[in-house]
Amino acid sequence: MNPIPLPIAELKSALQGIGKVINSRSPLPILHHIKVERTTDGWIALTGTDLDCFVTMRLEHPAQGPPCAVLVPYDQLQQLTKNCGKDERLLIDITDQGPVIKFALANNLGETKVQLLPVDDFPQTPRLKSDPITLSPVLRKSLHEAMDCASSDPTRHVINGTFIDASNAKANYIVGTDGKHLYSANSFTLPVKNSIIIPNHKFLGWREFNSDGEWQMKADDIALQIASRRWRFISRQIQGNYPNWRAVIPPTEGDKTHITFEPTKLEALIKLIPRIPCHNPDKDQTIGLEWKQGQFVLLGKDHDNDSWTKVPIADVKGEGPDITIFLSRRFLIKALSYGLNTVSLSDYIAPLRFHTQGRQMIVMPLRPEGNDTSQPAPPPPINRLPPAQSVRPQPQPTPKPMIQNPTSDGPASNGPKSTLEECIDLSLAIRNKFNEGFNMLRDLGLKLKLANREQKTAAREMQSIRATLRSVQGLKL
Repeated sequence: MNPIPLPIAELKSALQGIGKVINSRSPLPILHHIKVERTTDGWIALTGTDLDCFVTMRLEHPAQGPPCAVLVPYDQLQQLTKNCGKDERLLIDITDQGPVIKFALANNLGETKVQLLPVDDFPQTPRLKSDPITLSPVLRKSLHEAMDCASSDPTRHVINGTFIDASNAKANYIVGTDGKHLYSANSFTLPVKNSIIIPNHKFLGWREFNSDGEWQMKADDIALQIASRRWRFISRQIQGNYPNWRAVIPPTEGDKTHITFEPTKLEALIKLIPRIPCHNPDKDQTIGLEWKQGQFVLLGKDHDNDSWTKVPIADVKGEGPDITIFLSRRFLIKALSYGLNTVSLSDYIAPLRFHTQGRQMIVMPLRPEGNDTSQPAPPPPINRLPPAQSVRPQPQPTPKPMIQNPTSDGPASNGPKSTLEECIDLSLAIRNKFNEGFNMLRDLGLKLKLANREQKTAAREMQSIRATLRSVQGLKL
């Protein structure tokens, strides 16, 4: 049988990408292996998995030989790759005694044996039958920006991903939030019937995957696939109801002050912000925005009791009443780095809305700390028009907080949770426990399969030993 050739130049990249899903601490030995296979057309593919995600990389050129597959330890393949030159290659030869990896050694070929594991024990890669959807560069950019705004809190699993809201077939939205800030982008129309929550994974942000041609997406009710020219990423979707993200979007008719930064000056402004004094670098990293008498300044201070240092910013256009508002400089830098060069404000305790061309980021404000601040006193309460559906006048509403629970279809409350909300939270916690239990049962099933196979192998070896002993006993001296 012709060996499977693996060029080192391509293998290094393959191991780097597949290594993002290999779990070195997994108790299952099968998950420490890479599946190397040659198709009937001669294409060579390498696949790694952690049971939840599958990453496959196809080599550039096909190789002659019959279709075959073999499991190779990831660490062994990685070590051999480090010891070889970029112009060399490895050869995986499948012999009767098991797989053998051959490599260049002086003017000869050295070889190392590979522990034989049945290929059938490797988790089966899901196959999605839906039609591929091409993701435009603009959509890909929005996906990455939404992923950057998603939560990493394991207790809030449903917002640990990027939400493709398909509730409106004519205008889909890309959404990401961690409860403190929210990103959304529209003007997309994708041929999907149901909304999708894409789990955030470091592979999706890997530079080489993003530079490997256009992305195509497939999705069904359970899994999701994003493929490039040579790479393929398959993962389970995050199951659950995404929060009612529209509830925290401030109405545009309430915006009074609009501040617009010159797009060509954003990079310089981003570099300036970290230099502004910060009195709480380990906490909120507070920074102030002040629009007063037609001039825009940034506010910062070194200590709590210091006066605010004012840094005037040129090339800024604004309109509306004077206002001073505070927020985390992390979110300010992020919004500007996304190119969101307009910020709209209604009052100093309402969320800030950074936006441009269908993309927006909603950021919760911070209260200024210390004795000396430029924050004006709260204005007297005013009557506001009620929603169109209501016929009774309503008192001034409190500002809408960012999403706190992924179970409510309405805006979250600043007060104590109701009994119903506590029950919903408990049901989500129980669901997560069930998911953990199902994952443990799946791992147990794989372990039992391995143990059963090892037991059968041991039984065959014992039968061979007994047959040998019987033949020895039959010898006449």
